[in-house]
Amino acid sequence: MQPRHTQYAQFAIVAALIVGCIAVLLPFVGTLLFAVVIAVTTWPLYTRLVLLFRQRHTLAALVMALLLVVLLAIPMSLLSGNLTGAIEMVTQYLRPLIENGLPAEPPAWLVRLPLIGGAIEEYWHTLAASREELNALLRQFVDPARKLALTAVKISAQGLLQLLLVIFFLFFIFRDAHIYGNALLTAARKLGGPLGERMLKLARGTITGVMVGIIGTAAAQALVGMVGYLIAGVPGVMMLTFATFIFAMVPVIGPTLIWGGAAFWLYGQGQTGWAVFMLLWGMLGISSVDNFIKPILISRTAAQPLLLIVVGVFGGVLVFGFIGIFLGPTLLALGQTLIREWIADKAADLNYSEPS
Repeated sequence: MQPRHTQYAQFAIVAALIVGCIAVLLPFVGTLLFAVVIAVTTWPLYTRLVLLFRQRHTLAALVMALLLVVLLAIPMSLLSGNLTGAIEMVTQYLRPLIENGLPAEPPAWLVRLPLIGGAIEEYWHTLAASREELNALLRQFVDPARKLALTAVKISAQGLLQLLLVIFFLFFIFRDAHIYGNALLTAARKLGGPLGERMLKLARGTITGVMVGIIGTAAAQALVGMVGYLIAGVPGVMMLTFATFIFAMVPVIGPTLIWGGAAFWLYGQGQTGWAVFMLLWGMLGISSVDNFIKPILISRTAAQPLLLIVVGVFGGVLVFGFIGIFLGPTLLALGQTLIREWIADKAADLNYSEPS
């Protein structure tokens, strides 16, 4: 038996090694988890590529990485550039109002609005006569809008960089997936036996279900948005549709920035009726899709109760950020499985202990 001080030294070395590994990996935890989520979701496609390339895992992983670059990274870079241009366009539109003030008379359609047209006309004249009050009003709207737009650009740029890092990690995850998969299955069997295997399958099913729900909902919102953009005659329909698809997966901003920007552009072009149509289409059509399609898709695909999925998604986002969309439902599903197993074991023990 080793001396006690030697055991303490070994324990300290192991603890320091674990802490060091965690410190090194901590900045990349979210990116690695997101890469694992994508790998789990796209695993069927990867297995087909492995068969197509005759078990050449490196080649199949490279093709998967290139596909993700073409499908996601390149459009994301174009989207970031377009958002920057949109901010400049809004700034150019608002600069004359700040420098020259409002026109003396409001638009006729504002005056003709029932009930509030007269009040709007009177307030318009007040703003036109007072530059200080006009500037104060513009600052109330311009500053939040500018911050929101800059936040969107920042999120897009950070998302692009993170996506490139995710694709980089995915190449190695796919290339060595058979090694990681066997190690994970062995660990699950050693730690939990049959229960460990079931929980591993449950985690995979829940992650896949959440991803299907998020992507399916984003695709539905993008499709509804594309119809609205085509009806209203907004230019750049394909780019707006892709932007709606991407921002529909962002929990905080959502696609409101996209269809709201389209409505603002229509209003700037003098197409007030179509601008109102775009606002209504965005609120009642595009944004409302998320409220009922996403929970249904996730619950059906993941085979979990709807309430558990909804609580897991929102709670996960609050605690872990974007990656919490996947972690929240998965953790709750695994916890539910453990509780069910514990209750079943307790019931079996009670039945076994009852006198005959």
